Amino acid sequence: MRAKGPTGDVEKDYDMSANDLREKTPDQLREQLTELKKEQFNLRFQRATGQLENTARVRQIRRDIARIQTIMREKRVSANA
Repeated sequence: MRAKGPTGDVEKDYDMSANDLREKTPDQLREQLTELKKEQFNLRFQRATGQLENTARVRQIRRDIARIQTIMREKRVSANA
């Protein structure tokens, strides 16, 4: 699922659905959240230096992070109930 972009960066091209995320364990979700936050940081850095090519990716990453955090919260609430 990883492809080299024109700049040599590794880009992840996948569609993250909430149903797929609900099937993952909390550890898998935390790992994926960490990866997305690292990618978000790199994209912010690229934007600041004027090297960002795919501006839509910033929005996609932000929404994916929110989606994972929401699912993680749902799992915490259901475990405590």
